[in-house]
Amino acid sequence: MTSLRVVVLGLSLSSSWGNGHATTFRALLKAFARRGHNVLFLERDVPWYAAHRDLLKPEFCRLEFYSDLRDLERYQDEIAAADAVIVGSYVPEGGEVGRLVQNRARGAVAFYDIDTPVTLAKLEREDYEYLSPDLIPGHDVYFSFTGGPTLDLLMRHYGSPAARALYCSVDLEAYPRLDREKRWDLSYIGTYSPDRQPTLEGLLIETARHAPHLRFVVAGPQYPADIQWPKNVDRIDHVPPSEHPAFYAASRFTLNITRADMIQAGFSPSVRIFEAAASGTPVISDIWKGLEMLLVPGQEIILARSTEEVLSVLDTWPSAKSEAIGEAAQQRILAEHTAGHRAHSLECDLMQAIQSLREERLSVRETRASSL
Repeated sequence: MTSLRVVVLGLSLSSSWGNGHATTFRALLKAFARRGHNVLFLERDVPWYAAHRDLLKPEFCRLEFYSDLRDLERYQDEIAAADAVIVGSYVPEGGEVGRLVQNRARGAVAFYDIDTPVTLAKLEREDYEYLSPDLIPGHDVYFSFTGGPTLDLLMRHYGSPAARALYCSVDLEAYPRLDREKRWDLSYIGTYSPDRQPTLEGLLIETARHAPHLRFVVAGPQYPADIQWPKNVDRIDHVPPSEHPAFYAASRFTLNITRADMIQAGFSPSVRIFEAAASGTPVISDIWKGLEMLLVPGQEIILARSTEEVLSVLDTWPSAKSEAIGEAAQQRILAEHTAGHRAHSLECDLMQAIQSLREERLSVRETRASSL
């Protein structure tokens, strides 16, 4: 198997604070390195992540920081020499970073969108914070957090040569199933988002108000100070990835809530689904198209539309039923949704893009030779 040299420019690898990108990149690149590939991760050095870094020296790749676009020029030779360069979504000045990469890279160029529905909504509003439409055809592969019809849209409307689903996953070594006393009947972990908050209100906060005999927890940063939390809802500002397994193990059920743009697009599973399921904790989720292709509703995941439906699960389900859901979900994750599965998919798509690029260049050389 050919060992690839890959450069990744992503939002963050060093800090999991306030973003889901770091854990996604960590799981994926760790598994990718195990397949024999070499990775350089370039991260913009920004103060909000610098103050909350929990991984400075990853064993699976080389991590370097750059201060601005001019400083990024220090790595232009490595970008040029790489077999493939991947730019991630929400990278600061991502449009300019993408142009630099497309101008300098001699290997395949890819975009990894961990926020695809948000990205497309931005493009429709002509908000080009980290990607502009003219850059999309210049990426040999568009790796998308969202699958389904969105992939066709990226190719048909935006001109992507190849749009491929690259869902989040879970590093099984980092997310073992633990035996812990249940502190909470229902937990939720996620950074505050205005469009997720109404669902959190309906499925957890209002449920807590109706069930003072039960315990709840919401973990994650940036929640406004004026939220009125019921007394039986604990608040944790941040749970580092190393403590996620214990957090899930202490939860009888955990909640998945999806951003509005991702519900509309469908086929956009959050990393928390895979992490919680790998930990054996049964997941109660909001509802969106494509979820049934990942986990079977009623057998591997629980769907809820209302406070009443969540209350019914918490108050009436016997432990054997909830444990069966957790067990079934865990087995499905092991079979289809590990970081190893995603790394293999990434490798195959990159190799195909690299081969296509080589064939294209060979064709150009042959055409030029025949004209002499």
